[in-house]
Amino acid sequence: MKHGEKVRVFFIATVLLIALVFSYRMSTGDEDIQKKISIGQRFHYETFLPAQGIGEYRPTKPLQYKKYSEARMIPLPRPHYQGVSLESAIEKRRSVRDYSTAAITVNQVSQLLFAGQGITGEIYDQPLRSAPSAGALYPIEIYLVVNNVERLSQGIYHYNVQAHALELLREGDCSSEITTAALRQDALGKANIVLVLSAIFDRTCHKYGDRGFRYVYLEAGHISQNVFLQAVSLGLGSVSVGAFSDDKVNQLFGLDGRKESAVYLMAVGAI
Repeated sequence: MKHGEKVRVFFIATVLLIALVFSYRMSTGDEDIQKKISIGQRFHYETFLPAQGIGEYRPTKPLQYKKYSEARMIPLPRPHYQGVSLESAIEKRRSVRDYSTAAITVNQVSQLLFAGQGITGEIYDQPLRSAPSAGALYPIEIYLVVNNVERLSQGIYHYNVQAHALELLREGDCSSEITTAALRQDALGKANIVLVLSAIFDRTCHKYGDRGFRYVYLEAGHISQNVFLQAVSLGLGSVSVGAFSDDKVNQLFGLDGRKESAVYLMAVGAI
Protein backbone atom coordinates (compact mmCIF):
# COMPACT_ATOMS: atom_id res chain seq x y z
CA MET A 1 0.00 0.00 0.00
CA LYS A 2 1.36 3.43 -0.96
CA HIS A 3 2.03 6.07 1.68
CA GLY A 4 -0.81 8.32 0.46
CA GLU A 5 -3.30 5.46 0.64
CA LYS A 6 -2.15 4.60 4.17
CA VAL A 7 -2.71 8.19 5.29
CA ARG A 8 -6.18 8.20 3.74
CA VAL A 9 -7.15 4.91 5.41
CA PHE A 10 -5.82 6.15 8.76
CA PHE A 11 -7.80 9.39 8.46
CA ILE A 12 -11.05 7.58 7.63
CA ALA A 13 -10.52 5.12 10.48
CA THR A 14 -9.92 8.00 12.92
CA VAL A 15 -13.09 9.79 11.80
CA LEU A 16 -15.16 6.63 12.22
CA LEU A 17 -13.68 5.97 15.66
CA ILE A 18 -14.52 9.50 16.85
CA ALA A 19 -18.05 9.14 15.52
CA LEU A 20 -18.53 5.79 17.25
CA VAL A 21 -17.20 7.03 20.58
CA PHE A 22 -19.37 10.14 20.49
CA SER A 23 -22.48 8.19 19.45
CA TYR A 24 -21.84 5.62 22.20
CA ARG A 25 -21.52 8.27 24.89
CA MET A 26 -24.66 10.04 23.75
CA SER A 27 -26.76 6.87 23.48
CA THR A 28 -25.65 4.74 26.44
CA GLY A 29 -26.95 6.99 29.16
CA ASP A 30 -23.68 8.56 30.32
CA GLU A 31 -25.25 10.16 33.36
CA ASP A 32 -22.80 13.04 33.58
CA ILE A 33 -23.45 14.08 29.98
CA GLN A 34 -27.20 13.60 30.20
CA LYS A 35 -27.41 15.69 33.36
CA LYS A 36 -25.19 18.54 32.27
CA ILE A 37 -25.90 18.97 28.56
CA SER A 38 -28.38 21.62 27.45
CA ILE A 39 -30.27 21.91 24.18
CA GLY A 40 -27.80 24.54 23.01
CA GLN A 41 -24.81 22.40 23.89
CA ARG A 42 -26.35 19.42 22.16
CA PHE A 43 -26.81 21.48 19.00
CA HIS A 44 -23.13 22.42 19.19
CA TYR A 45 -21.90 18.88 19.74
CA GLU A 46 -24.19 17.26 17.20
CA THR A 47 -23.01 19.59 14.45
CA PHE A 48 -19.33 18.85 15.08
CA LEU A 49 -17.10 18.06 12.13
CA PRO A 50 -16.25 15.43 11.17
CA ALA A 51 -18.06 13.25 13.67
CA GLN A 52 -21.58 14.56 13.34
CA GLY A 53 -21.67 17.39 10.82
CA ILE A 54 -21.48 15.07 7.84
CA GLY A 55 -24.45 13.08 9.03
CA GLU A 56 -27.30 11.56 7.09
CA TYR A 57 -29.59 14.61 7.01
CA ARG A 58 -29.78 15.54 3.34
CA PRO A 59 -33.03 17.33 2.41
CA THR A 60 -34.09 18.05 -1.16
CA LYS A 61 -32.56 21.21 -2.57
CA PRO A 62 -35.16 24.03 -2.63
CA LEU A 63 -35.32 26.90 -5.12
CA GLN A 64 -32.48 29.42 -4.86
CA TYR A 65 -34.72 32.48 -5.01
CA LYS A 66 -38.03 33.20 -3.33
CA LYS A 67 -40.59 35.31 -5.15
CA TYR A 68 -44.14 36.38 -4.43
CA SER A 69 -45.54 36.41 -7.94
CA GLU A 70 -48.93 37.82 -6.91
CA ALA A 71 -47.48 40.68 -4.87
CA ARG A 72 -47.14 44.20 -6.20
CA MET A 73 -43.49 44.75 -7.10
CA ILE A 74 -41.83 48.08 -6.36
CA PRO A 75 -38.47 48.58 -8.13
CA LEU A 76 -35.74 50.07 -5.97
CA PRO A 77 -33.30 52.77 -7.11
CA ARG A 78 -29.95 51.51 -8.27
CA PRO A 79 -27.47 51.49 -5.35
CA HIS A 80 -24.56 53.82 -5.90
CA TYR A 81 -23.98 55.66 -2.62
CA GLN A 82 -20.39 56.59 -1.78
CA GLY A 83 -20.19 57.27 1.93
CA VAL A 84 -17.64 57.38 4.70
CA SER A 85 -14.64 55.07 4.78
CA LEU A 86 -15.00 51.54 6.09
CA GLU A 87 -12.62 52.34 8.94
CA SER A 88 -14.74 55.29 10.00
CA ALA A 89 -17.96 53.26 9.82
CA ILE A 90 -16.46 50.53 12.02
CA GLU A 91 -15.30 53.11 14.56
CA LYS A 92 -18.69 54.84 14.71
CA ARG A 93 -20.96 51.78 14.74
CA ARG A 94 -23.02 51.54 17.92
CA SER A 95 -26.36 50.01 18.87
CA VAL A 96 -28.95 52.79 18.58
CA ARG A 97 -32.46 52.36 19.98
CA ASP A 98 -33.77 55.95 19.88
CA TYR A 99 -34.81 57.41 16.53
CA SER A 100 -36.16 60.71 15.29
CA THR A 101 -39.55 61.11 13.63
CA ALA A 102 -37.96 62.00 10.27
CA ALA A 103 -38.64 59.69 7.35
CA ILE A 104 -35.82 57.90 5.55
CA THR A 105 -35.69 57.65 1.77
CA VAL A 106 -36.28 54.80 -0.63
CA ASN A 107 -32.69 55.31 -1.81
CA GLN A 108 -31.46 54.60 1.71
CA VAL A 109 -33.60 51.46 1.91
CA SER A 110 -32.21 50.36 -1.44
CA GLN A 111 -28.66 50.83 -0.26
CA LEU A 112 -29.25 48.92 3.00
CA LEU A 113 -30.78 45.94 1.20
CA PHE A 114 -28.04 45.88 -1.40
CA ALA A 115 -25.42 45.91 1.36
CA GLY A 116 -27.11 42.93 2.98
CA GLN A 117 -27.94 40.70 0.01
CA GLY A 118 -27.35 42.56 -3.24
CA ILE A 119 -25.95 40.72 -6.25
CA THR A 120 -22.43 42.03 -6.78
CA GLY A 121 -21.09 39.81 -9.57
CA GLU A 122 -20.91 36.24 -10.75
CA ILE A 123 -18.52 33.35 -11.31
CA TYR A 124 -19.24 30.42 -13.64
CA ASP A 125 -22.74 31.88 -14.18
CA GLN A 126 -23.38 31.75 -10.42
CA PRO A 127 -24.56 35.14 -9.06
CA LEU A 128 -22.60 36.24 -6.01
CA ARG A 129 -23.84 38.53 -3.25
CA SER A 130 -22.48 41.15 -0.89
CA ALA A 131 -22.15 38.78 2.11
CA PRO A 132 -20.31 35.43 2.17
CA SER A 133 -22.34 32.24 2.09
CA ALA A 134 -21.27 28.62 2.56
CA GLY A 135 -21.21 27.06 -0.90
CA ALA A 136 -22.74 30.25 -2.34
CA LEU A 137 -26.14 28.76 -1.42
CA TYR A 138 -27.65 31.91 0.17
CA PRO A 139 -30.29 30.56 2.58
CA ILE A 140 -31.29 33.98 3.95
CA GLU A 141 -34.34 35.96 2.85
CA ILE A 142 -34.98 39.56 3.91
CA TYR A 143 -38.39 40.90 4.88
CA LEU A 144 -39.17 44.45 5.94
CA VAL A 145 -41.60 46.14 8.22
CA VAL A 146 -41.87 49.66 6.83
CA ASN A 147 -42.92 52.23 9.41
CA ASN A 148 -41.75 55.57 8.00
CA VAL A 149 -40.20 55.71 4.54
CA GLU A 150 -40.78 58.40 1.91
CA ARG A 151 -42.89 57.13 -1.01
CA LEU A 152 -43.42 53.71 0.58
CA SER A 153 -46.67 52.68 2.25
CA GLN A 154 -46.51 51.24 5.74
CA GLY A 155 -46.62 47.49 5.64
CA ILE A 156 -44.73 44.24 5.20
CA TYR A 157 -42.44 43.67 2.23
CA HIS A 158 -40.15 41.00 0.83
CA TYR A 159 -36.84 41.82 -0.85
CA ASN A 160 -36.67 40.29 -4.32
CA VAL A 161 -32.92 39.84 -4.73
CA GLN A 162 -32.88 39.12 -8.46
CA ALA A 163 -34.94 42.17 -9.37
CA HIS A 164 -33.56 44.40 -6.60
CA ALA A 165 -37.15 45.27 -5.78
CA LEU A 166 -39.66 45.12 -2.96
CA GLU A 167 -42.74 42.92 -3.02
CA LEU A 168 -45.64 44.31 -1.00
CA LEU A 169 -47.17 41.49 1.06
CA ARG A 170 -49.42 43.43 3.41
CA GLU A 171 -50.26 47.11 3.63
CA GLY A 172 -50.88 48.90 6.92
CA ASP A 173 -49.27 49.86 10.21
CA CYS A 174 -47.55 46.78 11.68
CA SER A 175 -45.34 48.59 14.20
CA SER A 176 -47.26 47.36 17.24
CA GLU A 177 -47.29 43.78 15.98
CA ILE A 178 -43.53 43.59 15.40
CA THR A 179 -42.94 45.26 18.79
CA THR A 180 -45.15 42.74 20.57
CA ALA A 181 -43.52 39.83 18.72
CA ALA A 182 -40.12 41.10 19.85
CA LEU A 183 -41.03 41.05 23.54
CA ARG A 184 -42.12 44.71 23.50
CA GLN A 185 -38.76 46.18 22.55
CA ASP A 186 -39.86 49.70 21.62
CA ALA A 187 -37.02 50.32 19.19
CA LEU A 188 -38.75 48.14 16.60
CA GLY A 189 -41.90 50.21 16.65
CA LYS A 190 -40.04 53.52 16.55
CA ALA A 191 -37.55 52.59 13.81
CA ASN A 192 -38.20 53.63 10.23
CA ILE A 193 -37.80 50.04 9.07
CA VAL A 194 -37.26 46.63 10.62
CA LEU A 195 -35.32 44.09 8.60
CA VAL A 196 -36.25 40.50 9.36
CA LEU A 197 -33.80 37.82 8.27
CA SER A 198 -35.39 34.45 7.69
CA ALA A 199 -33.59 31.22 6.84
CA ILE A 200 -34.59 28.55 4.35
CA PHE A 201 -32.39 25.94 6.01
CA ASP A 202 -32.57 23.28 3.31
CA ARG A 203 -30.75 25.53 0.84
CA THR A 204 -27.62 24.93 2.88
CA CYS A 205 -28.39 21.62 4.59
CA HIS A 206 -29.01 19.75 1.34
CA LYS A 207 -25.24 20.00 0.81
CA TYR A 208 -23.79 20.22 4.32
CA GLY A 209 -26.26 18.19 6.38
CA ASP A 210 -26.69 19.19 10.02
CA ARG A 211 -23.52 21.28 9.88
CA GLY A 212 -25.44 23.57 7.55
CA PHE A 213 -27.47 24.97 10.44
CA ARG A 214 -24.30 26.51 11.84
CA TYR A 215 -23.48 28.05 8.47
CA VAL A 216 -26.94 29.60 8.22
CA TYR A 217 -26.64 31.42 11.55
CA LEU A 218 -23.13 32.57 10.73
CA GLU A 219 -24.41 34.01 7.47
CA ALA A 220 -27.10 35.98 9.24
CA GLY A 221 -24.29 37.64 11.20
CA HIS A 222 -22.36 38.46 8.04
CA ILE A 223 -25.41 40.12 6.52
CA SER A 224 -26.31 42.10 9.62
CA GLN A 225 -22.83 43.57 9.95
CA ASN A 226 -22.98 44.73 6.34
CA VAL A 227 -26.31 46.40 7.04
CA PHE A 228 -25.11 48.04 10.24
CA LEU A 229 -21.99 49.49 8.64
CA GLN A 230 -24.03 50.72 5.69
CA ALA A 231 -26.45 52.36 8.14
CA VAL A 232 -23.58 54.26 9.75
CA SER A 233 -22.38 55.37 6.33
CA LEU A 234 -25.88 56.68 5.56
CA GLY A 235 -26.06 58.57 8.85
CA LEU A 236 -28.65 56.19 10.30
CA GLY A 237 -28.84 54.29 13.58
CA SER A 238 -29.42 50.56 13.97
CA VAL A 239 -29.69 47.83 16.56
CA SER A 240 -29.79 44.04 16.33
CA VAL A 241 -32.50 42.05 18.08
CA GLY A 242 -32.20 38.36 18.84
CA ALA A 243 -34.84 38.15 21.56
CA PHE A 244 -38.24 37.62 19.99
CA SER A 245 -41.11 35.16 19.92
CA ASP A 246 -40.27 32.89 17.00
CA ASP A 247 -43.88 31.82 16.56
CA LYS A 248 -45.24 35.38 16.53
CA VAL A 249 -42.64 36.70 14.10
CA ASN A 250 -43.07 33.71 11.81
CA GLN A 251 -46.83 34.12 11.87
CA LEU A 252 -46.56 37.82 11.05
CA PHE A 253 -44.56 37.06 7.91
CA GLY A 254 -46.35 33.88 6.91
CA LEU A 255 -43.41 31.55 7.63
CA ASP A 256 -43.94 27.94 8.65
CA GLY A 257 -41.18 27.99 11.29
CA ARG A 258 -39.64 24.76 10.01
CA LYS A 259 -38.64 24.98 6.36
CA GLU A 260 -38.30 28.75 6.78
CA SER A 261 -38.00 30.63 10.04
CA ALA A 262 -37.04 34.08 11.29
CA VAL A 263 -33.55 34.12 12.82
CA TYR A 264 -32.64 37.80 13.32
CA LEU A 265 -34.24 41.25 13.50
CA MET A 266 -32.63 44.60 12.80
CA ALA A 267 -34.13 48.01 13.50
CA VAL A 268 -32.85 50.93 11.39
CA GLY A 269 -33.89 54.54 11.72
CA ALA A 270 -33.11 58.23 11.36
CA ILE A 271 -31.25 59.80 14.28
